[in-house]
Amino acid sequence: MRLSEHFNLSEFESHDGAETPCDVKVNLKELALNLEVLRAHLDVPVMVNSGYRSPYHNKRIGGAPKSQHLLGKAADIRTLKYSPRMIHAAIEQLISEGKMKQGGLGLYQNFVHYDIRGTKARW
Repeated sequence: MRLSEHFNLSEFESHDGAETPCDVKVNLKELALNLEVLRAHLDVPVMVNSGYRSPYHNKRIGGAPKSQHLLGKAADIRTLKYSPRMIHAAIEQLISEGKMKQGGLGLYQNFVHYDIRGTKARW
């Protein structure tokens, strides 16, 4: 199932093979549309390390109990061309320009967490 021009549902599905609930698919579509903005801005493919997480999978990997991944509103992403720091800065810029939805933004060594919670959260 295609969520947007360049993103498929399979890229965001829980790694434990759990089915993606319908309400989560709606959130994933919105998330993918925001990631399309980033992809166009960077002009490179954006790879999803982790999208939706079933409650079981989230608990198994030590995810936050109220993680946005549980709702299909978060993705841990990377690109082959840009460092996580550069991706983080690009998202921050696009949010400030009103081109991407305000939400959570976390910088990690090998990826960036972005979510569409609607309120600003940074780590």
